[in-house]
Amino acid sequence: MAHPDLTARVNGLFLGAAKDRWEGKPPSAIQKDRVSGPQDISFNGFSGDEQADLTVHGGAEKAIHHYAFDHYSAWQSEGHLAPNTNPAAFGENISTRGLTEDNLCIGDILTLGTATVQISQGRQPCWKLGLHTGNKKMPYLFQKTGRTGWYYRVLEPGSVAPGDVIALVERRHQDWSVKRVTQARLTRRVSPHEAEILANIEDLAPGWRAAFARMADGIAHEDTTARLGA
Repeated sequence: MAHPDLTARVNGLFLGAAKDRWEGKPPSAIQKDRVSGPQDISFNGFSGDEQADLTVHGGAEKAIHHYAFDHYSAWQSEGHLAPNTNPAAFGENISTRGLTEDNLCIGDILTLGTATVQISQGRQPCWKLGLHTGNKKMPYLFQKTGRTGWYYRVLEPGSVAPGDVIALVERRHQDWSVKRVTQARLTRRVSPHEAEILANIEDLAPGWRAAFARMADGIAHEDTTARLGA
């Protein structure tokens, strides 16, 4: 049964192909363009979408990226996005209002059109986000604010069109909001006890569980140079 206060309309769907974007840099598919009509969803995400480097993007644990349009006004008022910037500025596949990192949790199961998806992890921003937005500070600002968006794994393939409903149908880890877990992962400010709990949440993406396991063992340092350095 859907939670009535956590139901939204899909205001936009955005897909893109990998292409050369920046001289001397590898290809990227962060540029997503608005599409209309029903879009098929497989276990690896939207059939018409691509990721350039499958070692760090896409795959079953990061099949679909959802970003709250709710955050755009803050980015604009802070001077980090141009006024009237349209959705997909951050390379997201889905744009909605009313669903955010604060009111969604890791492991939440939602219906997305006729598909069923589950929140697997937050987004770890990389240098491509800085180049794409024209603001090299953006990856750091994502981490600082917690306004990162989140990823879904696909539990049941289906299709979704703009205007369709996305609705929470099951909450499995009410203490672990997407924002709380993502900030713990990106800042590594988490107690060994909490890190151990997170390392054992099976609904959390394996890579994040492994990272929290290292934190639980007291290994807090992580080299982020390759991810954040343009």
